[in-house]
Amino acid sequence: QVQLVESGGGLVQPGGSLRLSCAAFGIIFSINAMGWYRQAPGKERELVARLTSGGSTNYADSVKGRFTISRDNAKNTVYLQMNSLKSEDTAVYYCNAGLMTTASRYINAWGQGTLVTVSS
Repeated sequence: QVQLVESGGGLVQPGGSLRLSCAAFGIIFSINAMGWYRQAPGKERELVARLTSGGSTNYADSVKGRFTISRDNAKNTVYLQMNSLKSEDTAVYYCNAGLMTTASRYINAWGQGTLVTVSS
């Protein structure tokens, strides 16, 4: 059983910053990649940022230069630093992890979501 626990969402004014955290708990053999997705009202869930175990990152074009993903491997935690926030960043943000619970069992885990609202 693996759980992803997110924190850090909230209300922020345009131009402000927030940092999201997501920690993975449970029986974890290794983590292949962790990332963040978001879903705005009436829209499909989309990738925001992703970080592999090898250190490769990819970002949605809409957040490049404003958001930074990072990871603390010792804590099985991924962070999303969000700067220069815009109203269009308003969404529920979901943590995602592709990980191995044993040497041969892969699972794709999701967090419960944390709401980010950018508004004056």
